[in-house]
Amino acid sequence: AFSGNTNADSVIYYKLQHAIKARFLRFVPLDWNPSGRIGMRIEVYGCTYSNCLIYTFNQKLMSALKDVISLEFKTVQSDGILLHREGQNGDHITLELIKGKLSLLINLGDTKTHPSNAQVNITLGSLLDDQHWHSVLIEHFNNQVNFTVDKHTHHFHAKGEFNSLDLDYEISFGGIPVPGKSGALS
Repeated sequence: AFSGNTNADSVIYYKLQHAIKARFLRFVPLDWNPSGRIGMRIEVYGCTYSNCLIYTFNQKLMSALKDVISLEFKTVQSDGILLHREGQNGDHITLELIKGKLSLLINLGDTKTHPSNAQVNITLGSLLDDQHWHSVLIEHFNNQVNFTVDKHTHHFHAKGEFNSLDLDYEISFGGIPVPGKSGALS
């Protein structure tokens, strides 16, 4: 059990003596403020591993007619990967924060046979590392892509041989960019 603060302004820090590996954390308040006001503010720090979540889909379905990715994020980091997904033939999609701007890298074709014109890199937003929530929407149909960040939309045509993304079962959220290799996870 940990004691909390007694007012709205003070911050109480607790550093655990031993490392913990956990999938979930559950906080159970044991007591409330004597004046009857209820409130709870908790932040957890200290992950020594890369902050990367990999989601594996249960099964690979037929190629989708339309791909839609929607997410919200907030951060104080100016650089980092928000999501990355790739396929066997060179198809990939990466959403990366670079110097506080959001960059979408997308490829719909074989980078081995057409490396020069296979990838599109579109950047939107600025100062997205301001610790406020930002919304992202990526819609892909045929070669048409709509990339929206906080209600600002950029419409473009993806380059490549095919009209759909042929991607593997896994999608990565978060991660650390490898220096000199944009779009790569460490």
